[in-house]
Amino acid sequence: MEVTRHPVEGDPADLRIRQLRASQMLRGELSDADLEAYVQERVGLTTLEKAQDWARANAPWPLTFGLACCAIEMISVVGSPRMDAARFGAEVFRASPRQADMIILSGRISIKMAPVIRRIYDQMLEPKWVISMGACASSAGMFNNYALVAGADKFLPVDVYVPGCPPRPEALMYGIIKLQNKIKGQPDLGWRERYNAYGTEERPGGVEVA
Repeated sequence: MEVTRHPVEGDPADLRIRQLRASQMLRGELSDADLEAYVQERVGLTTLEKAQDWARANAPWPLTFGLACCAIEMISVVGSPRMDAARFGAEVFRASPRQADMIILSGRISIKMAPVIRRIYDQMLEPKWVISMGACASSAGMFNNYALVAGADKFLPVDVYVPGCPPRPEALMYGIIKLQNKIKGQPDLGWRERYNAYGTEERPGGVEVA
């Protein structure tokens, strides 16, 4: 076996100082102020709720479920070289709703299919999330006729809408990332807040701002 040695990055003197400080801490020779600073540099504190949200956000289990042509785009994020959902912890697609906590509505929703989707949603694990993928699932899109539900939010609580017909795999991955931020309690600003694009009737208190 051949052993290759590489130089340590950074200042060697700084590395030696950190080694000495670690030895002093183990022997109990650091002063209270130095010990407090040493601990604050290396220990992260959080709450149980934030740790739970972080774990849930980084390990959503989507349901193996497709409705129409958008399902092909959804499939391409599972194991494709360019769009790999495993990098974001969302690659564990489950065939049973009792093992999944995220459903991606990928395609148009017929009136006959809506009760089936609702039953599947009710069987999923709590807490659970919904992504409406594509214009058809969000608003019936180009198939706006009597046979389709004009928007999945009429019978399911949708968390993230991914626009497009069909949306590219990059758009779906972006929607998953937005959902993860929402689960962690760090939702991104909506476009109205981000660009200060309120209409006159939408301003807080109904007061027009000059």
